[in-house]
Amino acid sequence: MAQNQRAETEYKQPPVVDNAEGKPRTIGIELEFSGISLADTEQLVLEVLDGETVEETAAARTIKTSLGEFKVELDWDYLKRKAKEEGEDADGLPDDSWVKHLSKAAAWLVPVEIVCPPIEFRHLQQLDPLIRALQQSDAKGTSESMIAAYGTHINPEIPKLDAPTLHAYLQAYSLLQWWLVEAHHVNNTRKLSPFIDLYPEEYVIEILKQDNPDMDQLLDDYLEFNPSRNRALDMLPLLCEIDEDRVRSVVDDKKIKSRPTFHYRLPDCRIGDPDWSLAREWNIWWQVEKLAYDHDKRTELCEKFISAKRPLIGVSRNRWVEEITTWLDQE
Repeated sequence: MAQNQRAETEYKQPPVVDNAEGKPRTIGIELEFSGISLADTEQLVLEVLDGETVEETAAARTIKTSLGEFKVELDWDYLKRKAKEEGEDADGLPDDSWVKHLSKAAAWLVPVEIVCPPIEFRHLQQLDPLIRALQQSDAKGTSESMIAAYGTHINPEIPKLDAPTLHAYLQAYSLLQWWLVEAHHVNNTRKLSPFIDLYPEEYVIEILKQDNPDMDQLLDDYLEFNPSRNRALDMLPLLCEIDEDRVRSVVDDKKIKSRPTFHYRLPDCRIGDPDWSLAREWNIWWQVEKLAYDHDKRTELCEKFISAKRPLIGVSRNRWVEEITTWLDQE
């Protein structure tokens, strides 16, 4: 897959577009970048989405739009805590407030993050003008940053919160995770960071060989092998939605927010690249959605992966990526 290509603009629809209640599934998007200030990012969102700022601190803004409430904030927890301590209204802070000065300077050093509200899949294209406006500004993405840890987080709502659905997605992602790294062209610095670690092969083998596990087994196995938020597919928010006490007994992290969504953190945020698009990143994740609902192909790939395991060495990553690439090319 060529890295420099014309931006994709069509968002593929998942096999299942409604949740268990018969309502349209939603998806949340988070974008991390730098190069423009918090205030300038706020103004951009206001103009592009015809919004209204309804809450403001020195480190964060809440903007109401027809799509829902967008959060624009500095991705610096300490700064956000200090802003709240000194007053919810940033304009009310003293002129010499170190928080206010830091919030301006930090825009060049600390990522600014746009957190989108849950949006129905069929409305995803309404985010495209915002992406284009950021591209036309001085926003800097992963490859343009010395920090190079900026990501695009994709948070699709799970269609049904039951064991068979969760198991299907875990199998689909586990089979594709090595290919996903290549398909997204993940920045080398981000690959080496601990924030987007992949599932260990031992866990992948375990989840692939299971047949109709119950929810208790799925939770126990995940927490045993992945007791951390630092996963490319972080399942802790979703598992908290199922059994928060069990999750927090293993991973006591206040950043974990319970929600019935996958938290997919693998893609870079290449906002400075005019050929980059949100649709491209979503359409790569879409392969997970597709495989989760292709029982026969998923079963076939599970058997192939398990049989490819070699004593002491495990499965050849390069050969497995080739296997997945060949299969996808034939689709």
